Amino acid sequence: MAKITILGCGFGTALAIMWDKYGHNVTAWSKYQEEIDAIMNDGEHKRLLPGVIVPPTIRLTTDMNCVSDCDILVFAIPSKFVREVAQKVKSYVKKDTIVVNVGKGFEENTDKRLSQVLKEELPDNRIAVLTGPSHAEEIGRNVPTTIVVSSEDEDCMMYLQETLQNDRFRIYRNSDLVGCELGGALKNPIALCCGIVEGMGLGDNTIAALMTRGLAEITRLGVAMGGKRETFDGLSGVGDLIVTCTSSHSRNHRAGLLIGQGIPAAQAVKQVGTVEGYQCAKIAYAIAREHNVQVPIIEQLCEVCYNGQSPLEAVSKLMDRPRRKYSDSDRFACFVVGEGDFFN
Repeated sequence: MAKITILGCGFGTALAIMWDKYGHNVTAWSKYQEEIDAIMNDGEHKRLLPGVIVPPTIRLTTDMNCVSDCDILVFAIPSKFVREVAQKVKSYVKKDTIVVNVGKGFEENTDKRLSQVLKEELPDNRIAVLTGPSHAEEIGRNVPTTIVVSSEDEDCMMYLQETLQNDRFRIYRNSDLVGCELGGALKNPIALCCGIVEGMGLGDNTIAALMTRGLAEITRLGVAMGGKRETFDGLSGVGDLIVTCTSSHSRNHRAGLLIGQGIPAAQAVKQVGTVEGYQCAKIAYAIAREHNVQVPIIEQLCEVCYNGQSPLEAVSKLMDRPRRKYSDSDRFACFVVGEGDFFN
């Protein structure tokens, strides 16, 4: 059994409940005392995991010193706060502690993957990610879930797989850290799009098209950034895409519904809370342009979210693109911007 400290009481609460159930010594940290007090008073996280009991064996705290003696330190916080929190904990973390990120996104302004951010701030620690189709609402209820662990260190992956896997939480190893992170991050804008078209009342045909062609964009951009093609066909790619695009648990999907119903994007995001796809869309489009990769779905999402374009106009632009032949190999080619018929 391991001593696990989890930073963040959103998704982190679900992980804490699961790992506590399987005998680990778990501490959950929050920046907000009122969040800790509410969980302790109610015996559950009513806002995020209503009806799921948080056992008293889980230590809840706002004291940053809680990271000082753990075997595994889990970052379960929004991407925009990862560097800030890493800077605050770095003086407490032991060098032999394994640092695991479960968030999915990029750092704003630098466009860096979150493992890169953690490596910069915690250079002496081994860094890993856990990613794949895994909603907190289901992990907290012990629903069978299968995900991926990735790291540049094979021994680190094997340790985490052996330590954290249980009969309801299966973990596969994948050494493609870049691809695993990009699959988890880039599916969020596509899920936001699926919510938008559902909010518009456009139906299953449109959602299926967005998911399929969205996967093409994710794969093309991911390969251009250094990920392996096959990674995007797995749990951290298409698996995470499916669950995020189709589930009411997804905040990206819920925000998209509001946008599709006519609520301005910024207002919809504020209403839902953390919506990683909103920020990620802008970052992904900028990266795609740097790599000369076509991402028309993400491009139109940016027009809707940041330039006031209507979702209906975005759909029309996507449907009216030049005719072209489709083949399975389309997903794996990094088409160059401006080269005639090279549209998704």
